[in-house]
Amino acid sequence: MSAPFVGFGLGLRSTYFDAVISEQPDVDWFEIISENYFVAGGKPWYYLDQIKERYPIAMHGVSLSIGRTDELNVNYLTQLKKTIDRVQPMWISDHLCFSSLGDFNSHDLLPLPYTHEALSHLATRLNQVQDFLERPLVLENVSSYLSYTQSHMTEWDFLAELHHATGCQFLLDINNVYVSARNHGFDPMEYLLAIPEQAVAQIHLAGHSDFGTHIIDTHDQPICDAVWDLFTRYANMRAPVNTMIERDDNFAPFSEWLSELDKVRQIAPLSWKKND
Repeated sequence: MSAPFVGFGLGLRSTYFDAVISEQPDVDWFEIISENYFVAGGKPWYYLDQIKERYPIAMHGVSLSIGRTDELNVNYLTQLKKTIDRVQPMWISDHLCFSSLGDFNSHDLLPLPYTHEALSHLATRLNQVQDFLERPLVLENVSSYLSYTQSHMTEWDFLAELHHATGCQFLLDINNVYVSARNHGFDPMEYLLAIPEQAVAQIHLAGHSDFGTHIIDTHDQPICDAVWDLFTRYANMRAPVNTMIERDDNFAPFSEWLSELDKVRQIAPLSWKKND
C-alpha cells in the first residue's frame, strides 16, 4: 500500500526543537530518528509530544541491520514497536544494509552483495520484521564505497527484484544514489528510473563531502547542485512523492534550512503541490 502524499518535510533534530515549537514553521511533516526515542521520557519526548500535536511524524531507524545473517535483535524490535505504538507515525523506515553481526557493531551502514541468495535472505527478513511490528517497513538505499565480486546484478536491479518479490517500498535517497554513482562510475538517472514508480514511498535529499577522487555521505553540508539537478529531473518524470531534507551535523541556522525546503517546493512539479 502506497504511503499517502503529505508533502515536504524535514528531519527533526534536537538543535531545532525550540525553533519548531516557537515558530511553527511551514513544514508539512517531520521525520524522527527512531532510536532517539527508545527512552521513557526526557527531552526528546518532551519536545516530540508537543510537535506531533501539530505535525505528522514519520519514523526512520538506523540500527535494524535487516541484512545481518545471524538472528534479528528481538530486544531492538520490541523497543521499536513500543516507540511506534506511542508515536503512531505515518510510516516507518530503515536502511537496506547490515551494520552488525553478533555483538560486533560497525556503526556504519554496509551494503549487501547483490545476489539472488541475498535477495531471498532479505525477503525473508523483511517478512519477519513486518510480522513482528505488524506494519510495513520502507527500506532506504545506502551510500556505498565498495563493491562485491560476488554481485551479479546492479543495485537498482536488486531493489526492483525485491519490490517485485515482496511488494515492499523504498525510501529513495537521491544524495546516496549520487554518492554511489560518483564512487562506482554509473549513471544515477539509470538507477533512479529503474526503481518502479509505485515502489517509491519517500525521497531523502541531503549533502555530502567531496574529496575529489571519492565522496562521503556525511549529511553535514548543503545539498549540492548535482543532487538538485538529479531531483529536478527525477521529479518531472514521477508522480508526487513525499520528499524531505536531512541534516545530521554542522547545523545551519533554522532559517537557512527552511530556505532549502522552499527550494524543494519550487523545484517540484505543479502536480506535486498539495491542495491546501
